[in-house]
Amino acid sequence: MTDTPNDRSASALAKVARMNAAMHHEEPDRVPMGEFYWGGFLRRWRAELSLPEETNPYKYYDLDWIVTVPNMDPHIKPFEILLENSEEVVLRTGFEAVLHKRYNIPMPESRSWETDTIEKLEAFQFDDPWDKRRYYDDGDHQIGGVGDGFQRNCTAWIDTVKSIRPDFAVYGSIIEASECLTRLIGQMNTLNWIGEYPDRLGEQILRIGDFYVECLKAQLDAGSGLLDGIVIWGDVAYAANMFFSPDYWRAYYRPCVEKMIKLCHDKGLPVIYHGCGNVVSILPDFIEMGLDAYNPLEAKAGLDVVELRRQYGHKIAFCGNSNMQVWEEGDLDKVRNEVLRKLNAAKGGGLIFQSDHSVSSAVSGNVYNYIVKLVREYGNYPLNLGEYDERM
Repeated sequence: MTDTPNDRSASALAKVARMNAAMHHEEPDRVPMGEFYWGGFLRRWRAELSLPEETNPYKYYDLDWIVTVPNMDPHIKPFEILLENSEEVVLRTGFEAVLHKRYNIPMPESRSWETDTIEKLEAFQFDDPWDKRRYYDDGDHQIGGVGDGFQRNCTAWIDTVKSIRPDFAVYGSIIEASECLTRLIGQMNTLNWIGEYPDRLGEQILRIGDFYVECLKAQLDAGSGLLDGIVIWGDVAYAANMFFSPDYWRAYYRPCVEKMIKLCHDKGLPVIYHGCGNVVSILPDFIEMGLDAYNPLEAKAGLDVVELRRQYGHKIAFCGNSNMQVWEEGDLDKVRNEVLRKLNAAKGGGLIFQSDHSVSSAVSGNVYNYIVKLVREYGNYPLNLGEYDERM
């Protein structure tokens, strides 16, 4: 990473240093903070705190880092709108999947996939990962445009990076094969084909992984000197265990992730892997691969960042794990206990404070405001957690 200080505020440079110190298991001035927000929460937050409609929570709370998303669709193409009215839209994306998005429901419904046989997957051709439209042009793409909200003609990735960079640590991001398959063929087909065609599907997982490794190379080239880190998106687990055996993951999914981590480290960039569910069976693999930090560590999947710190020491940093269900309940005593207890995992560095996934519409704006104030008050080094202090 090459910083050009004249295009960054002193605050932004301090945030980059804070994030890097935490992931190097050093104690910065304070525990770094980031977050992902649902649109419904943001509307509620602004209303409850009487904030203007345009208020940005990252700026309002002076958070440390923001993640950006280039066009990772297999096919670079405008959305094909099949139905659209004031309540919903049905469309086909560059994953050649049909999605149904109701504007009043956070996430879209996947209706169908053009790639619905193993033979079609084997014949599927990806557009050029180095195509400059992925990084330099406005355009439609599924991951950036169809999620909690709905957006046509997303702003060019490079312009988003440049707009964020003056004030925050800015991270690029890349999906890996598991995230692609969920969108390209659907979760049920993925799991069924692992059972029916384990080797054939495995070869396709490796092929998809190589495609996204090339996408990452192209992104790193486009964002050279502008990025502070990379997030790899790759859900591979349910609440209780993984989608498939750890050995299958090691044979077909791990090679791509390992290449991605090395590519980023060769550029001097830290890597955060985002994977929902309970991944304890492969957490040692991430440590072995040199992953800098794991996110989101879902509490509802039985993960506890304090216990994980005790188990793994400072072999890996953690990002997240503050229990969203406690936040949603809104009992301030329970919230205080949750937040301050989890800060024990920040001793010696190694923790980026966030929720255990994203802030939902069920969280009160006032509760979230209280959470940030707690972290700001008690997250300064050296940590003084009082009655919530635990031996690590």
